[in-house]
Amino acid sequence: MFKKLFKKKEKEPKEITIVAPITGEIIPLEDVPDPVFSQKMMGDGVAVKPSEGEVVSPVDGEIIQVFPTKHAIGIQTENDAEILIHIGLDTVNLDGKGFTAHVNDGDRVKVGDTLMSFDIALIEENASSSITPIIISNTADVREVKTLKATKVIAGENQILQVVN
Repeated sequence: MFKKLFKKKEKEPKEITIVAPITGEIIPLEDVPDPVFSQKMMGDGVAVKPSEGEVVSPVDGEIIQVFPTKHAIGIQTENDAEILIHIGLDTVNLDGKGFTAHVNDGDRVKVGDTLMSFDIALIEENASSSITPIIISNTADVREVKTLKATKVIAGENQILQVVN
């Protein structure tokens, strides 16, 4: 009798689709020239070689972190997946130069809302790459991360990942 009363309810899986936060060319995470990302130490996902210098929200959610150096943004989705958008490689060393944040920690965002602007030329000249990983940083806590077939993507439009939690 008490087992039924105190039994934990199994949570229904909730799937969300993540759209491209940046316009450009999709690159498999394994091909990113940085072992932290290519070996999925930060989590699973994909990367984009940007053709435009704007990051939009890939989901409806909450901004959980705009890094002080503005090179990365963290977003929590409605199904508790945590997305890290890391603009370029070794861009932390730019100390915010070339980045303009349009959101703050705690802001609620919708798909397509502008999050950040960045200077691609400055990044390519002063960092190791403009390739931008989009990572599910709490991959260990979600049920599944599916990479969708896409090659060229438009920010806010093309689907790139599905996350089941």
